[in-house]
Amino acid sequence: RDLSVSYNYLGRISRAEGKLSEAKEWYQKALAIREKLAEETTVSGVLMSVYGKGVLLLADSGMGKSETALELIRDGQVLIADDRVDLQKIHNRIVGHAPDLLRGMLELRGIGIVDVARMYGANCLMDKHSVDLVINLVKYDPNDEYERLGEVSSRFTRILDILIPTIVLPVSTGRSMRILIESAVTNFILKEEGYNATTNFKNKLYSYLENKDQEDNK
Repeated sequence: RDLSVSYNYLGRISRAEGKLSEAKEWYQKALAIREKLAEETTVSGVLMSVYGKGVLLLADSGMGKSETALELIRDGQVLIADDRVDLQKIHNRIVGHAPDLLRGMLELRGIGIVDVARMYGANCLMDKHSVDLVINLVKYDPNDEYERLGEVSSRFTRILDILIPTIVLPVSTGRSMRILIESAVTNFILKEEGYNATTNFKNKLYSYLENKDQEDNK
């Protein structure tokens, strides 16, 4: 009797696992159909995974997007798409990927098309990634005013009716765009975790001024 109960129990587990496997298969098919039917758009830029965040680099032609991407790849970051980024709206998030023809390829002026996986290994490539942050690379203009303290927190880029946090980085000779982008992403992550260096600095400044006023009034 105990053996019969064991067999029945195992049979129920096997059937349950079969149903679970079937449900997972249907769920994957439903996701695939949803992705095919999702809203789409295409932008000219580079999509990278930097410290786990999907970063869409936008800039005018000739600003060095692909060269910057190469520097990031050499530093251990991951490429999703170069030159053309196909974007989809999935579950109220923007997800980007490269067209099949361009997947894993990087165009470098003066060199041509390079196969990133062959040069740096398959780990430096990813099929798709959500777009968590947009970084606009703009040519430095001494007459323009750029963010110095990081107080502007309401700059966004609208993609398929989804607002993506955006940072503007001026490009000029002598600036390491890799270091700036990695620093910008790290600061973005810290803000998401609740730490804001600008707020911390301002609090220290207010405290210093308040203490100074108290000392002056003694």
